[in-house]
Amino acid sequence: MKKRHAFYAFLVGASLLNAGARAEGNIKFTEYDMPNGLHVILHEDHATPIVAMSVMYHVGSKNEDPQRTGFAHFFEHLLFEGSENIKRGEYMKLVQANGGELNANTTQDRTFYYEVLPSNQLELAMWMESERMMHAKIDTIGVETQRKVVKEEKKQSYDNRPYGQLLNVVYENSFTVHPYRWTPIGKEQYIDQATLGEFMDFYKTFYVPNNAVIVIGGDINIEQSKALITKYFGDIPKGTKPIPRPTVVEPAQTAEKRVTFYDNVQLPAILLSYHTPKIGTDDYYAIQMLTQLLSQGNSSRFHKEIVDKQQKAVQAGAFALPNEDPSVAVMFSIANMNVKPAELETAMENEIEKVKTTTLSDEEYQKLINQAETDFVAKNQKVLGVVTNLATYWTFQGNANLINTELDRYTKITKEDLKRVANKYFTKENRLVVYYLPKSEEKK
Repeated sequence: MKKRHAFYAFLVGASLLNAGARAEGNIKFTEYDMPNGLHVILHEDHATPIVAMSVMYHVGSKNEDPQRTGFAHFFEHLLFEGSENIKRGEYMKLVQANGGELNANTTQDRTFYYEVLPSNQLELAMWMESERMMHAKIDTIGVETQRKVVKEEKKQSYDNRPYGQLLNVVYENSFTVHPYRWTPIGKEQYIDQATLGEFMDFYKTFYVPNNAVIVIGGDINIEQSKALITKYFGDIPKGTKPIPRPTVVEPAQTAEKRVTFYDNVQLPAILLSYHTPKIGTDDYYAIQMLTQLLSQGNSSRFHKEIVDKQQKAVQAGAFALPNEDPSVAVMFSIANMNVKPAELETAMENEIEKVKTTTLSDEEYQKLINQAETDFVAKNQKVLGVVTNLATYWTFQGNANLINTELDRYTKITKEDLKRVANKYFTKENRLVVYYLPKSEEKK
């Protein structure tokens, strides 16, 4: 164990030393499609003797049946159960025994699996991911095991965590027809009700090569990697089922919505959620910069005014959710002791109104550009970050080269654009207001 920790300490240090070199020039990669529809992206970087192997499936909670929510996230867990050639519970052991790490995560739009290993173990990662794609073990034992695991995760991460229901409340009340109205955790009763046949059908529909992108980065040889991909993935047949893609469009909101939600918290929170455009649009990048202006760092407007100066909140923030379809930007504050929720809401509204009515100073605007540049570089400081971003750009926007050019979309946003976008989207008619209150305040 100590040797493994020392190995990773070396890799982290080496990655940081070489991050500047990667940031100075374009990130080079090779991409192509296989006959079975699998998209492949390869990034060669010999800075450290590691390799990151990932598979992103274009399936998230928005692809689920409304009566079977939670399926995508459940599969994230289920597909670590093993395969026809990997014994139950061996996924973790195989990677860790070879000095690596692995994990997976699910959003409303995609499911992402990855391994980070010493570069001489790339073939191991390819074999394991090909087993997941072609020969996953989906049986009663695995399903029952993961039902318990997912229920426990829901309790710990959502039901019993302070403010753990925050995003659930926002999405459930912001959307009326679009499948973003539920979050990936879903409803446990639907997982309980589902049959083994339903799980198999989900697997055969979405876990197919023509619904996936493989991205491999790090200490690799491009031609050798291509040969290994052909060896392990070339014979996997293309999916034959149509892949459901939601086409429903959330109607424009025309009146403010207000919701009160009670939870096991000590301090009230105020949430303001505004509908926003999908990723890749000019206005989306402006929204991202506006949320930075309001909440990124101690010098942000929310923190300086509401937390430090007025002391009405112990915490305040804002973030725009990077969903594939039009989504929401969320602004929140947790009230200080003895501060009424209405007072906190007014304080937040005042800061939002300033963004809409006044033009940024040159200094504040330059700070935003600097933050965007810093964040952009930070995303690609490690090989796994590069791999993740290449997969995401290709899956959502069909353009992996955004890893080199997306910063231009931020820098072309002007001060006038920020003011225009704030006035267009940060309106009362376009928002949800949530009073997230302690259960002790709920009327009996």
